[in-house]
Amino acid sequence: MIRRDFDDGKDAEALRTIGELGRALGLKPHVLRYWEEQFPMLNPLKRSGGRRYYRADDVALVQTINRLVNEEGYTLKGARAAIEKGRAGMSATDDDRPEAPREGVRRYLTARDLPDPDEIAEPASFAPLRRSSDHQPDETQQALLAELKDIRAALAEAIGD
Repeated sequence: MIRRDFDDGKDAEALRTIGELGRALGLKPHVLRYWEEQFPMLNPLKRSGGRRYYRADDVALVQTINRLVNEEGYTLKGARAAIEKGRAGMSATDDDRPEAPREGVRRYLTARDLPDPDEIAEPASFAPLRRSSDHQPDETQQALLAELKDIRAALAEAIGD
């Protein structure tokens, strides 16, 4: 279903050309053609000569892709995955929008048992940096390294790498 804030002067069920849809959403026609390649579920009617006509469902899908990519910061790959998994409702409201990748990372980091930076005492002095190859990290360093690796993995998962 076409979002309520979409008003190009035509009936909601009317067919739209690529130019009409592009103007209504502020997108260039080449972007819409590229999205057709990247999102197999976006399949407007094509008439003789390759002229495209977007149905109401196509318009709603383009609106969803536009919101995910241009407003919420998803990559095309991430937006496609969200749509395929049904996490990006075609008529999403603020209450049912999928969580943006940044919010997932923020939620992950908040859930970790990390000390508040303001509560960490400043060291009295800095120990000299050891560069010997025989240096083995102590338990605290190993735990910190493991935590950093977990964070790196969570970030990679959140951005789809």
